[in-house]
Amino acid sequence: MTDTPTFGRYTELAVDAMTPEQQAGYRLMEGARGRLPGPYRVWVHNPKLVHAVEPLGTHFTPGQSSLSEGEREIAVLVICSQWGSVFPANAHERRGKEVGLSAEEVEAIVAGRPATFTDAREAMVYDVARALAGGRLIPQDLYDRAVQTLGHASITDMIVLMGYYTCVSLTMNFYAVPASGGGTPKTLNNCEANAG
Repeated sequence: MTDTPTFGRYTELAVDAMTPEQQAGYRLMEGARGRLPGPYRVWVHNPKLVHAVEPLGTHFTPGQSSLSEGEREIAVLVICSQWGSVFPANAHERRGKEVGLSAEEVEAIVAGRPATFTDAREAMVYDVARALAGGRLIPQDLYDRAVQTLGHASITDMIVLMGYYTCVSLTMNFYAVPASGGGTPKTLNNCEANAG
């Protein structure tokens, strides 16, 4: 076992070195990927947290929440960019383009520049997400337009999604995870992973 960082400043746990509780959390999160996604690679140290947050993460997988994929990616990119968190911003830059956001829209969001959207819902998600991420009050007019355009289910999905990605961003920032991230397959210990 080595203390050489494998995910930013963080040294990932080899599965065979995890406690039984951590292994259960790992199995819960690895699914078909064969590895832990993003922040769960760190959060597995705290298996109670992994079990508590997993249903929330699952709620925001494609087709589960009331947000479209484009709307989801707009909110995620706004909050990750606000926190300057390069690992999730990099992943969601790619994902945003995959789900139909234009390169210009994605680049503007990531750079913190004004972006315009032809879709009314996407434009509203962007406006509300930017206001919330900027720590600004939501004026009555924006509130009224958001409720009319998105409805309360989508608004609350967006707000909680931004909170979830605030947790992701702060975790990645604390551990200084670079855009590339890296990874340790479940069958390798850290020494083998670093040699490969």
